Amino acid sequence: MNTALSAVCFLLIASQQPSDPIGENLFPPELLMQHQQAIGLTEEQKTLVRTEIQKLQVRAFDLQFQLQGEVEKMAALTKQHRVDERQALAQLDRILNLEEEIKRAHFLAIIRIKNALTPEQQARLQEIKKRLPSPG
Repeated sequence: MNTALSAVCFLLIASQQPSDPIGENLFPPELLMQHQQAIGLTEEQKTLVRTEIQKLQVRAFDLQFQLQGEVEKMAALTKQHRVDERQALAQLDRILNLEEEIKRAHFLAIIRIKNALTPEQQARLQEIKKRLPSPG
């Protein structure tokens, strides 16, 4: 199959799949901040959002710092003329575990923020999301 045809097939398949079936049900903190009055965010909810984001920033920074160190170790391993497969795979596991921790921390913060919203606030945010231009 030629490259142009492969690209067309990929685009057709991608356009048939939902863009983000999980993200459709969650709300980025920026959305809440931009529309806090429209959804009637209470002071208590604002405090919770700020607290969750602050905790996430501290945790994510620490994990990113660790991740960068592990990536540097992997770079040193792969720079060698002959790469030790066992060491490289063990290093890859450390990198992947840190990436997973970062994603889990983000996901947990988003879940906690959603859980602090009333069903009415969530419905209003869904309406706001529908009116926003779709990314890409």
